[in-house]
Amino acid sequence: MSDHIIVTTGIYDAIKDTIRRKKVSIPEEQRLAEELRKAKQVLRRDLPEDIVTVNRKVTLKDHTLDFEHEYIFVPSTKAKLKKNKHSILSDIALAVVGYKVGDVIDWPFRDGNRKIEIMKVEAWEG
Repeated sequence: MSDHIIVTTGIYDAIKDTIRRKKVSIPEEQRLAEELRKAKQVLRRDLPEDIVTVNRKVTLKDHTLDFEHEYIFVPSTKAKLKKNKHSILSDIALAVVGYKVGDVIDWPFRDGNRKIEIMKVEAWEG
């Protein structure tokens, strides 16, 4: 598993803003703050293709709830749950943003800790 997340400066700033606005639970806030301290910031063009970020189609396996699901992570303004488009600042996106294919993340969701594995990351053009 990656020892640090890789994010663009825009995503880094958006996560910081989400924490500042208290949009996440205390355990999530602590975890996100810790991840941002160690995060590697890169330009969008330098972001590896297997990293979870905005405008990517991501297949996740939830080992805790035992199911696999595909998510499309988009800017908050473009989120449409009926079309499976989730905000990059949604709970599930915040748990996996900056991680890469093969990483397994233990995350403190509001309804309890869950273990999420990143199975596949693909570019997505809306």
